[in-house]
Amino acid sequence: MNICACVAEYNPLHLGHLKHIDYMKNTLGAKHIVVIMSGNFTQRGEPAVLDKYTRARHAVLAGADIVIELPAVFSAANAEIFARGAINILSSLGGIDGLCFGVESGVEAEYIALAKAMNDESKDFKRALKDNLEKGVSLAKAKFEAVKAVNYGNFNENLISSPNNILALEYTKAVLKNGSAINIYPMPREGDHNDTVLKKGVTSATSIREALKAGLKKKLKKSLPPFVYADLKEYPFAFDKIIMAAALTSSKEKLAEVCDCTEGLENRIKALSKDNKTVESLVEKVSTKRYPATRIRRILCANLLGITRTLTEDCLASPMYARVLAVNSADKEILSAISAGSSIPVITRKSDGADLKRAALKSVEKDELASELYSLATGVKEGKMILV
Repeated sequence: MNICACVAEYNPLHLGHLKHIDYMKNTLGAKHIVVIMSGNFTQRGEPAVLDKYTRARHAVLAGADIVIELPAVFSAANAEIFARGAINILSSLGGIDGLCFGVESGVEAEYIALAKAMNDESKDFKRALKDNLEKGVSLAKAKFEAVKAVNYGNFNENLISSPNNILALEYTKAVLKNGSAINIYPMPREGDHNDTVLKKGVTSATSIREALKAGLKKKLKKSLPPFVYADLKEYPFAFDKIIMAAALTSSKEKLAEVCDCTEGLENRIKALSKDNKTVESLVEKVSTKRYPATRIRRILCANLLGITRTLTEDCLASPMYARVLAVNSADKEILSAISAGSSIPVITRKSDGADLKRAALKSVEKDELASELYSLATGVKEGKMILV
């Protein structure tokens, strides 16, 4: 294989990520590794532990050859939008052969079979989906049950059993929907993605962030590569007041324009934001079994950045861009390899994006706003592309 890609957050990069990169290089035999990485805000609707340029440098030190930013309109969105945005960019670049992602279970053929069925959204499927959503189950579960209800066949329910499997399924759906020649390579993960208990060696990013929040940085020394450990700073950052101010000053109508803010959630958020002065408290009060905490955080994050449902849909339907955050200085081929045959601009300096129009231009503005707000809260100055 010439070029293998992965989509990541590296929030922060840990020993499990090192194994993933090693798997792509030494098991799959990839000559080059391309990473599409979230910017300063993540899919949990939270600011990243470290700024995007620092995390991109870590990725190259860990073995990646080039790191491309996943725009903010996609990075702080639900699994379907996150995956579609990333795959749209990868499919627009030249030379990408494969996509490798971590899963708790399932093999390539199972993901492809279920993804094909879910992509075939007939009237019967949509009717069954609506019926299942009205029962209060998760979107992933509702889609799975809808597929079964319209007799598409027997599928592995474990593929919707965890966030990583759900994301893997969304990657596969997006690859198939794009008609991309990219092959998928599920890689078995170690441990539980959401485990809050810190372990020596490979441990979850969640447990690492929880340790940081508790002021236990020293306990992370054996769970992180030395170059990541050396860059860790105090966390969490002072974003609460910024996010809460945006929630308080936004009208119900404005909140309702945000992706996933449906079924009257804007009313619930507005009503409860008056008496809950921290994000943690507000999220706890608003969230339910049907509306999980991560969904509420994403809504609040998108509201802060002014990312509307209309903008997101426009960005998914339009040619975008590939902003390069970091490059392996020893790999002189990678930039020309992905640029050759690319149908979108590969941005390494500001002038490269001078011709962007419409949705792509608005997306860049949101990326810049995300960086400015991140800098405001953390004191970290906006960086520029890094040669490592």
